Amino acid sequence: MFLGTYEPKLDDKGRLILPAKYREQLAGGLVITRGQERCLYVFPAAEFQEIFQKIRQAPLSSKQARDYTRLMLSGASDEIPDKQGRVTIPVALRQYAGLDRDLTVIGVGSRAEIWDTASWTEYLQRQEDEFAATKTEVIPDMF
Repeated sequence: MFLGTYEPKLDDKGRLILPAKYREQLAGGLVITRGQERCLYVFPAAEFQEIFQKIRQAPLSSKQARDYTRLMLSGASDEIPDKQGRVTIPVALRQYAGLDRDLTVIGVGSRAEIWDTASWTEYLQRQEDEFAATKTEVIPDMF
């Protein structure tokens, strides 16, 4: 499970050093793709394969399913971390997420997300009041 918040830097070659706690889960390979809210999703390769199997079950007649599949898969990049735990984030994905040097990597259970730090800070500030007001019905049987 991916948990926590980390603030690594993007180097001059577009590489990110993965948080140490994530490296073992991602050592066998990972997929980086477009996420929602202009972040990047990072999945272990096996997890992404499971997601793909679910996506491909959607009917081709569904425009929403076709659009989602196109955006998710056309931006995907499979990577293998090097010995220092670094992965290269392709230019197109860096541009999509507006990534500069300062990054925030968050754990979101089955995936990690990569955010530009300024974008993450803005998102977090907007969401904190909504989070405080969340009713327990949103996540049944949680509390």
